[in-house]
Amino acid sequence: MRTLFFSSSKSSSSHDYSSSPSSTISSTHTFCESLIEETIQNSQSIITKWDLDPSSASASYNRVANLFRDHPEEAKRLLKAVKDLQHAMQFVIKDSSNSKVLVRAHDLMLIAMKRLQKEFYTILSGSSYFLDHETVSSSRHSRSSIENEVLGFVMADLKSIADCMINAGYGKECVKIYKLNRKSVIDETLYNLEIGKLSSLQVQKMDWELLEIKITNWLSSVKVAINALFCGEKILCDYVFSSSDNIRESCFSEIAKDGALSLFLFPEMMMKYKKKLLSLEKMFRILDLYDAVYEVWIELELMFSSDLIPVVEAKAMSLLGKLGDAVRAMLLEFETAIQKDSSKVVQGGGIHPLTRYVMNYLVFLGDYSGAMCDIIVDYSPVSLQMIPESCCLSPTSGDGNSSPSPAIVVRLAWLVLVLLCKLDGKTQLYKDVELSYLFLANNLNYVVSKVRESNLKLILGSEWISKHEMKVKEYMSKYERIGWSKVFTAASMLENLTSEISLTEVKECFNKFNSSFEDVCRTQSSWVIPDSKLRDQVKLSLASKIVPMYQVFYEMYRGELVRTGTEMESIVRYAPDDLHNYLSDLFYSVSVSDGSMRWSGSYLTSTSSTLSKGDTKEKSLCK
Repeated sequence: MRTLFFSSSKSSSSHDYSSSPSSTISSTHTFCESLIEETIQNSQSIITKWDLDPSSASASYNRVANLFRDHPEEAKRLLKAVKDLQHAMQFVIKDSSNSKVLVRAHDLMLIAMKRLQKEFYTILSGSSYFLDHETVSSSRHSRSSIENEVLGFVMADLKSIADCMINAGYGKECVKIYKLNRKSVIDETLYNLEIGKLSSLQVQKMDWELLEIKITNWLSSVKVAINALFCGEKILCDYVFSSSDNIRESCFSEIAKDGALSLFLFPEMMMKYKKKLLSLEKMFRILDLYDAVYEVWIELELMFSSDLIPVVEAKAMSLLGKLGDAVRAMLLEFETAIQKDSSKVVQGGGIHPLTRYVMNYLVFLGDYSGAMCDIIVDYSPVSLQMIPESCCLSPTSGDGNSSPSPAIVVRLAWLVLVLLCKLDGKTQLYKDVELSYLFLANNLNYVVSKVRESNLKLILGSEWISKHEMKVKEYMSKYERIGWSKVFTAASMLENLTSEISLTEVKECFNKFNSSFEDVCRTQSSWVIPDSKLRDQVKLSLASKIVPMYQVFYEMYRGELVRTGTEMESIVRYAPDDLHNYLSDLFYSVSVSDGSMRWSGSYLTSTSSTLSKGDTKEKSLCK
């Protein structure tokens, strides 16, 4: 219990206003010095007990022991002693900065600070397992009870030491130890994640297969670096130095700055050698890099203080600009390749490899709609006015409240239009007009299906889909009208005949129908409709136009032919059910594996030797 010294010459109820100033000052000095003397006496024993100086009276064990781990109660006493000593020193220094007692207190404070520095370093370096970035950044529920308990103690001890040293005016010494330790942790972790290990020369010499593996590794490592490493370090730093906003912000920036900027090194080196990247199948990897760089930029800006944000932003913007330039160049190459395609049409009016390739390519681009919006927002070689009204586009295409950027809507709609125009030009290679319409219907139906089943639906919108579905029906209607005109004519003649016709005329009508039906079926036996739904719709449509008319005539005259002894097999070749069966067998073809061929600009090449096992996107382009 502190002893307070008061003058006994006067009663506590009276006041001597004639006391001189010098006597008041002397009395104050006596009180302050007595106060700090008592504090020194109370603090000295615990502080000197853990003195690190070999010449001190402290036991040798105490100098090497882990105070906070092995003697937590003693650690609390030491922290309280420092706090009391600091308060007493602050009280005295205002009145007499030259006091000898103050010098003694300061010397005692130095002993305590050296011990706390040693403890701070020991905890940081000796608790690396529990201060691992994944442990710190993970949720409490994902850690074991033991991990939670130990981590709590470790972080609490670090914070209590940091608070004590900062309040005592030794924050720089504390921060210096922290920065040295945690920066080495960040650097070591990034090295183990293989971030920043490659040189520019190594990247230059890599072939694409190896480079793609490195890209995949980088994408994975960056996620770990952001979500675990830097996030964990941010949590730890904010907690330990929570008593000072300036210290925690500047400390984290200094330990993480170099590591954060190193995240951009690999994609930067890649962009120095664009020739390695400028091929259509590689665009998706560039978009992966673009997305990753953008996410890294956003996450780092949320973590770092304002003084470092411009540095990160400049680095990210420069890299995003280069990646965007590469994507825009590939888009132009993609469009040009479609326009210059000189491959032949497919037999039977099926889906052209060009259609499969382009639409699967566009589906993947739709999955990158966020990056694509950023890349082409201020750059597009086409405008809304260049898109025909039939494409049914408006500046707000897309569904829902979050409509996509007009730039990406126009760009993707334009690429689809370029494809459709190219397909339309290929119809001139067919000798049969009806087959050209079947070809257009099959390919446009494939295009619409791909849009409907992917993110392209959200980009181009339901109105675009409805418009082009109607176009498929128009093509199919023209195919039916032209391709089956002879059969329709023969069937309608049967329907319009009266009951007063001769047997010869009946035979002639059956023969004419048989001939036209067989000719069409023979001609179209190799024609295909790959989509089962569309195929069934066409068969039902044809059957509804042919079978009812034939059935009326068949039922009316078959009996008469039988009564006259006419040879039925040569005249009445088909019962109504037979027509259904023949129609049911149409439009199938022997399927070729989608992955066996792919479009390659102006010709088809086997993919077995050109596609790597890991390049799933390129394989999918052929489906």
